[in-house]
Amino acid sequence: MLTSPGLSVAELNQMSPLVMAYVGDAVFELAIRSRKTVDRPRKIGEIHQEVVNLVKAEKQAQILRDIKSCLTEEELAVVKRGRNAKSHSVPRHADTADYRWSTGLEALFGYLYLKGDEKRLQEILGMIDYA
Repeated sequence: MLTSPGLSVAELNQMSPLVMAYVGDAVFELAIRSRKTVDRPRKIGEIHQEVVNLVKAEKQAQILRDIKSCLTEEELAVVKRGRNAKSHSVPRHADTADYRWSTGLEALFGYLYLKGDEKRLQEILGMIDYA
């Protein structure tokens, strides 16, 4: 497994939420790919389609709504920073509100990974319905 940089909360608070979301996007995709690969044997095209369906903004926004009540105040603050970050692009097939909430979720994953809080990251990933 990759080793987290173990950044301090102060360092993370200075980081752009879009940078955290950039890292969090990779963390989330790796978690999904890993999960889907070991679920059951099937063709790569089928696995890829399932992964794509889970990483799209609409699904990520739904995931966040599903787990939001389980997040700490610190985690909710990170989500809000990510949600409110000014991105200069929105994918064509994504609702703007969903895209902003999905950025908040990705920022949370990036924050936890960069902080080195593997335990909490795994707890949150465990709350997600990967179906």
